[in-house]
Amino acid sequence: MATTLNPARPFPGAGVYPLDSGHFDEAFAKTGTARPPYVAVIDALARQDLVELRERVRSNIEEIGLTFGQGVTPAVDPVPRVIEAAEWAPLEAGLLQRARALNAFLLDAYGDQRIFEDEVVPRRLLDTAQGYEPRMRGLLDPGVPPATVAGMDLIRDARGELLVLEDNLRMPSGATYAIAVREALGPELGAPDETTLRALDGYVARLGEAIRAAAPAAHAAEPIAAILSDGPESGAYYEHERLGRELSLPVVTPAQLSQAKGRLHAQVGRERIQLDVVYRRLDEDRLTDNGGALTPLGQLLAPPLESGRLRMVNAIGTGLADDKLAHAYVEAMIDYYLGEEPLLRSVPSYDLSDPDARDEVMGRLDELVIKPRDGFGGHGVTIMPLATEGDRRKVVGLVRRRPERFVAQELVQLSTHPTVVGASIAPRRVDLRPYVVSPAAGEASVMQGGLTRYAVAADEMVVNSSQGGGSKDTWVLDTAAGAR
Repeated sequence: MATTLNPARPFPGAGVYPLDSGHFDEAFAKTGTARPPYVAVIDALARQDLVELRERVRSNIEEIGLTFGQGVTPAVDPVPRVIEAAEWAPLEAGLLQRARALNAFLLDAYGDQRIFEDEVVPRRLLDTAQGYEPRMRGLLDPGVPPATVAGMDLIRDARGELLVLEDNLRMPSGATYAIAVREALGPELGAPDETTLRALDGYVARLGEAIRAAAPAAHAAEPIAAILSDGPESGAYYEHERLGRELSLPVVTPAQLSQAKGRLHAQVGRERIQLDVVYRRLDEDRLTDNGGALTPLGQLLAPPLESGRLRMVNAIGTGLADDKLAHAYVEAMIDYYLGEEPLLRSVPSYDLSDPDARDEVMGRLDELVIKPRDGFGGHGVTIMPLATEGDRRKVVGLVRRRPERFVAQELVQLSTHPTVVGASIAPRRVDLRPYVVSPAAGEASVMQGGLTRYAVAADEMVVNSSQGGGSKDTWVLDTAAGAR
């Protein structure tokens, strides 16, 4: 018998779970019937004391040591997101296609720059992107994908289609957070068995293989690699430490580095080691300042990169593909480099530095989302229909004065997902960040799930962890099954 939402009391002790026709709910159809992959999850939740369940998960997270920022324990919701294999398969193919095209774009942008010569992407993207590092031109090894790790932020529209909201290729974080959330939730709700629920733990091993495969040919047999981090002040330092521990790689900061004769060395304890590969997890994405002079980081990294004795996973300069203006042209990149139709559509974005595109949308900026091109983590984003009149006027003025600094994007009402709020279940907005690993040798792969992020407040549309959002486990199920 179908599990149907009782609009008055869907769960013991719970209040009303509203269904809104203006957006898609991941777990419930508009009739109130649980979608097939959620039936067992909803039944399992009905047998739980939700407050106790949430607190047990929080206790598990604290025991694991998961933090975001300076010792802050992130919010983790015990209601998992569930995706059936039949939906996951085309999504996975689309993610792999997108990562191939974006890596081809980066290699081209730091190489022959054909896509700009052919006017498929305007050269002004290159000329004005904060993430473009001219010193890296000619330094990327064509055999090593510049963005070995890519994370695409996906949202589901009102019709149920998953769309790419943003591409993250500089240093996408969150993969080990997804693993930690799985570890914290599994014992409490009762995850499906391993023959049904796809595991996440293969991700770390594949990343380790990709890091070592990026080594210069002369050192490929036994490469020495390290994770380059900003240190404990980094918001994602938990991830850096965990990857270092599980991959047996030292985590080093720029202060531990030195270079001589085109070689990069790191002081690790009492030992000084020569590095062949660094997995870059620094916030900094430039070797040079605005005047073209080497920065302190550039003085360390440029000589060994130029000598060919150092390779970098998620290389300096991949921030070019993070640029919100680049997102507006990804579908064109797929056609140009791969000769294929996009398998995943982008949320439509508008190049405000293009007079035609600007004229098209200036009359309806109040309906759109305005983003600074070099922003990240949700910072600086203005959802115009939700902004105050004063904020809207301010943003319109900024766009009119400096249109090249912004992009406009269609507003998509993010889907909602059942979330524990107090002693009840309530809908909260969600997105999904899956991770693609593209090694120098072998086939690229996608983490089987990824990190679902949710907005803590009702009707909040920004789900980023840096803006107070929480995380959920993401289950990819091979058959129609759920929690025990």
